[in-house]
Amino acid sequence: MNNIFLRVSLQDKILFTKNMALALRSGVSLVNSLKLVQSQARSSAFKKILASLMADANRGVFLSDGLSKFKWVFGELFINIIRVAETSGTLPENLLYLGDELAKKSALIKKVKSALIYPIIILIATVVIGATMVVFVFPKILPLFENAGTELPFTTRLLIKISSLLSAYGVWMLLGAIALFMGFRFTLKIAPVRIIYDRILFLVPLFGKSIVNFNMANVTRTLGLLLKSGVRITEAVDITAVTLTNLVYVREFKEAANHIRKGEFLSRYLYKDKRIFPVMLVNMIEVGENTGNLTENLAYLAEYYENEVDDFVKNLSSILEPLLLLVMGGIVAFIALSFITPIYQITRTIK
Repeated sequence: MNNIFLRVSLQDKILFTKNMALALRSGVSLVNSLKLVQSQARSSAFKKILASLMADANRGVFLSDGLSKFKWVFGELFINIIRVAETSGTLPENLLYLGDELAKKSALIKKVKSALIYPIIILIATVVIGATMVVFVFPKILPLFENAGTELPFTTRLLIKISSLLSAYGVWMLLGAIALFMGFRFTLKIAPVRIIYDRILFLVPLFGKSIVNFNMANVTRTLGLLLKSGVRITEAVDITAVTLTNLVYVREFKEAANHIRKGEFLSRYLYKDKRIFPVMLVNMIEVGENTGNLTENLAYLAEYYENEVDDFVKNLSSILEPLLLLVMGGIVAFIALSFITPIYQITRTIK
């Protein structure tokens, strides 16, 4: 079995944690709990992973050690919370916490994705319809314009050039666009480039603040869950850094962990950049560190930033719809003028 090709959906991991928690709470042994989850699993990859975990459990291997073989599937957060739970004897409770947090994170990601689906579909439909008109419909009417002997308006002449360009080099332009996109994706895998790209995202109008809120929701939720599970603050900050996708935050939280090891508070390090670490976040963390209520404050912050992202997602359609209407209206108006104006000139000449 080549483990590296196995993939498990977030929903499967949520079901795994919740079903395992319920089975273990009911007094079912670890092996039988894994067998119960495997009987309900639909993914063949997940069944293979569960079979490996059962084999390890039969040999007396800890669940966290068995999961470590599939680190790219479950991640540092998942494995470390289970490892701490096995040490403290709170495995069912921590599995349930983990399942709830994964479910909240899944819901947040789904909301963001669903809000972007409509604008993307509209943009694709506009481009496809416009290209179809220019490449297939316009060339059939073009001879009528050329034989009329009248001077064509600027929009029509421009559309003729665009149509000729697409007809002659359309395939090559499409391949070039795909190659450019693939090259861009490959370039983003280079860490220094990706850090610059992730930092630029904070400056994007409308979306910059929401990107900060989205990352802060993930940070506070993950860090709070780790601390609640008994993970030390230095390890919790390190693990939180690994779970993030924005490399700016990954770098900052890894550096924050180094400062915490030297005896500094997390809040003191976060004060350095108010643009990516909101003032309210830092103040709440500082209060939590001073009063011993850091876990509770992180839970409050997680709810706050998730609500901020949720509000943005709800309003996203009303924000993007006017922009999309302007783009679509501009394209339609350009094509319509290019078609109708010369036809009107031809009819006037005939009269």
